[in-house]
Amino acid sequence: MDDLDLDTIERLRRTAVRDLRLAGDAIDPETLGDAVRRAAADERLLLTADEEDALVRRVLDEALGLGPLEAAMRDPEVTEIMVCGPSQVWLERGGRLQPSTLRFADDGHVLHVIDRILSPVGRRVDEASPMVDARLRDGSRVNVVIPPLAVDGPVITVRRFSTRRLDGDDLVARGALGDDVLAFLGTAVAARRNILVSGGTGSGKTTVLGALAAFVPPGERIITVEDAAELRVPAPHVVRLEARPAAADGRGEVTIRALVRNALRMRPDRIVVGEVRGGEALDMLTAMTTGHAGSLSTIHASSPAEAVGRLQLLASMADVDVPYAAIAEHVRAAIDLIVHLERDAEGTRRVTEVARLGDDGALGALTRMGGDGVLHMRPDAASHPGRSR
Repeated sequence: MDDLDLDTIERLRRTAVRDLRLAGDAIDPETLGDAVRRAAADERLLLTADEEDALVRRVLDEALGLGPLEAAMRDPEVTEIMVCGPSQVWLERGGRLQPSTLRFADDGHVLHVIDRILSPVGRRVDEASPMVDARLRDGSRVNVVIPPLAVDGPVITVRRFSTRRLDGDDLVARGALGDDVLAFLGTAVAARRNILVSGGTGSGKTTVLGALAAFVPPGERIITVEDAAELRVPAPHVVRLEARPAAADGRGEVTIRALVRNALRMRPDRIVVGEVRGGEALDMLTAMTTGHAGSLSTIHASSPAEAVGRLQLLASMADVDVPYAAIAEHVRAAIDLIVHLERDAEGTRRVTEVARLGDDGALGALTRMGGDGVLHMRPDAASHPGRSR
C-alpha cells in the first residue's frame, strides 16, 4: 500500500464510520478495524496481510488519533516532530533532523489534526489568535502557527516528552558531564545553593534541571512552576503548578509571575521555576534571598555571562520601579552557581561550564573540559559549592 495514497485511506475511513453508525455500533479501535477490513474487501483491494494491517492502522490513526503524526508519536526514537505545511514533515532522531515520508492531504487536513490536539486541552487557534502553545496527554509540548502568519501552510512543532526520566547517572553515562561535576552539583543542591541552568533551545536545560532537583532532601516541600508542566521530580512532596493562557474572550490568564507569587504563600522549601522569561525573574530573585534558598531555574542564554545579563534584563521588566543597579545587586546576592549547556552540530547535549557568581559580580569558572571531551572540576576549584546562607 502506497503511504501517500491518502484518498484511499480517507475513503475507507468514511465508509467504515458510516457503516458503524448505520448499524448503531460503537466506534472504537476494534469495531472500526473490523469495519475497515470489510470495506477494503468490498473494494477488492489487493493487499497482503501486512499491507492490510498497515492500512487499518492508518485509518485508525485518522479516525481516532492525530493522523499522519501518530506513526511518529509511536516511535520512541523521535524527539521532535516538525510539520511545515501539508507536504513537509521533519523528524528529529538522536539530535539530528531528518525529512520523513509522512504527508497530509492538504492544509485542511493539517488544521483538522491541530483541532484534535487543541480540543482536549481547551485551546483554540484561528485567524484572530493564529499562534498557540499546548501540551499533549503524555506531556509533549506543542506549538502551532497557522496562516496568515505561517505563509506556506499550518505549522506544528511537537517536542516529545520522554517516557523515562533521565537522572544524574544517566547524564554521566551519556558524557553530558563528569561524575565529579555531578557530585559537586548534588552537594550544592543539598546545601541549598541557588542554581541557574542556562543554554539555548533544545540544549537539555529541563533535563538537567530535573536531575538537579532529584538531589533535594526527601523531607522538603518542592513547588514547581512551569509554562507547560514537564518536570518530573522524584520526591515525595512535590506540588506542580502550570500557567494558563487567556481564553478566547481574553479572560482567565494565569501567568508564571502570578504562580511564583502564589507559590510563596504555599510554604515551599524549594521553588523550581521551569524557565524565567519575563517579570517573574524579580519575584524569583526575591524568593531566593528571603528564606527560599536552594531554588532552581533555567534561562535562555549562550553563556554564563549572558545568563547573568539576561536575568537582570528580565527582572527589570517587572512592573516595579527598581533601579537597574539595584537589580544587578539583587542578582549577585541571589544566584550562586550557573550551569551552562550547549548542543553541538551532531545533536549531542553537554554541560560545558559550571561557574560561581561572586559577590562582586565576577564569574569564576569551576570546571574544565577534559581530554575525554567531558566536563570535569578544576583541581584548584574550591570544594564547597558557593556562598553559605
